[in-house]
Amino acid sequence: MRRNEFMVEDPTEVEQFLAEMSFGFLGTVDESGCPRVTPLNFVFVEGAFYYHGSQAGEKMDHLFRNPKVSFSVADEYALIPSYFSNPDMACPATAFFKSVTASGDAVVVQDLEEKARALGAFMLKLQPEGGYDPINAEDPRYVPQLKGVALIKLVPTKMSAKFKFGQNLKKRRMDKVLDGLKNRDENRDTLTAELICKYHPSTPET
Repeated sequence: MRRNEFMVEDPTEVEQFLAEMSFGFLGTVDESGCPRVTPLNFVFVEGAFYYHGSQAGEKMDHLFRNPKVSFSVADEYALIPSYFSNPDMACPATAFFKSVTASGDAVVVQDLEEKARALGAFMLKLQPEGGYDPINAEDPRYVPQLKGVALIKLVPTKMSAKFKFGQNLKKRRMDKVLDGLKNRDENRDTLTAELICKYHPSTPET
């Protein structure tokens, strides 16, 4: 069942999440109609997802045969054990996370200028400290590389974001979860608690 309380409509929040993530899963369809999922790096630029890789291989064969794809990105912030809110039952155990799912037709980009812009965005995300000459479609050192790499572009026809941080919890149970996170105080528990307070309809943002 689709839980609408977890859905996020603000494009700024969605784009910020995608900017923070560098890894996702591309779903394609093989010649027999079976799905295949490929883990890969991505950037999201001006409303489009970009992926790069080899010019040959199963993924490219699938795309040339059937351009319809899906793409998912997810980040798990915290596991919420059942005993945070119930000492006996397993049912309350869950996870709090952010995810984005997109679908549409993928195209293989041939334009070198677009390739240079997209690959430049990859470098800014994956190597923000610099240490390289900017990718330029007119730079003779980069032209062979730009021609040799495959760049896939997905402009989503459908995209949804789900940020689950206890929006469905009654305040009493939510308070128990917050206490559990505070007492555990591991990894991103403090950040998770802040996001619960941000997204839960009964609590103000902190």
